[in-house]
Amino acid sequence: MSDTMELDVWEGEWGLPSVDLKCLQAMTLAKISHAELKINPTNNPFKTPRGMLPVFKCGKTVLDDFQDIASYLRRNNYNSDYGLSTTECADIIAYTHMLQEKLLPVIQYTWWIDAKNYTEFTRPWYAKALPFPLNFYYPGRYEKDAKSMIEAMFDIDDLAVIEAALFSKAEICLNALSIRLGDNDYFFAQPSSLDATVYAYLAPILKCPFPSTVLQQHLKNCNNLVAYVSRMSRRYFSEYIVPPKEKPKLIGDPSAKDEDTDFPYKRRNQLLAGIFATAAMVAYAFLTGLVSVTKKSIAHNDDRSDGYQDIFEHAEEGDEN
Repeated sequence: MSDTMELDVWEGEWGLPSVDLKCLQAMTLAKISHAELKINPTNNPFKTPRGMLPVFKCGKTVLDDFQDIASYLRRNNYNSDYGLSTTECADIIAYTHMLQEKLLPVIQYTWWIDAKNYTEFTRPWYAKALPFPLNFYYPGRYEKDAKSMIEAMFDIDDLAVIEAALFSKAEICLNALSIRLGDNDYFFAQPSSLDATVYAYLAPILKCPFPSTVLQQHLKNCNNLVAYVSRMSRRYFSEYIVPPKEKPKLIGDPSAKDEDTDFPYKRRNQLLAGIFATAAMVAYAFLTGLVSVTKKSIAHNDDRSDGYQDIFEHAEEGDEN
């Protein structure tokens, strides 16, 4: 293939190559299929054919649907599912449908309808990522799309009941994925398009710092899925992994250097040492009789020169004794 394959995506953060599920799905599929894509973080859906990302481009071909992108890659010999049996291919369809039916609605709810998440996380992130004036339009549009999805699923307006039903379905889905994966590295003997889809669904749930963490906690209860996300990230997107911050060494740690244990208390310690030394010198002066204070010196405290003279006189008397 002579033309360069490119993919316009939402940018990544928090160790994610992209914060968007569909963008992450296309990026992961390309990695698993060994298709070399030029990734363009654009954060500007206004320039796309239908106002959404990702957008795949190769020559005159422009695609913005995941299935169309997957079909294009297969036609050009980038097939992640090559070698899978008919039963395994049927499993991919079944599990993908389950993700769309049970997990996608709660993801939309978590991002766009949960009031705490939307106010403190989702809306500020898109306001920062989108260029002006698009940051006033697209978040509202995405929120409206999410609400339309949820309203189509339920005939009631009780948000508490809706939320409980959504999270119940999500828990069923996550448990099913956890059982299907077991102790395996991937869902089949080889990485497949199902891995691209599952990773795209799970990684943002696990990595995004949502203030309301109900869905995240459901996922963290499935230890093998958490390990799966970490394994996929290391294998396919290691360049995006955020290194852990080095923990400060504790004072008294024999491996710590002097400058490490002093900072940030070095100046404070120096000041305290100076005060202590001064106090010790003054105490020593009084105890040895070098300096003494009498009623006479106090009575003449208003006259500075007389006060100093009294101190000197009493110091001399102490020497004579």
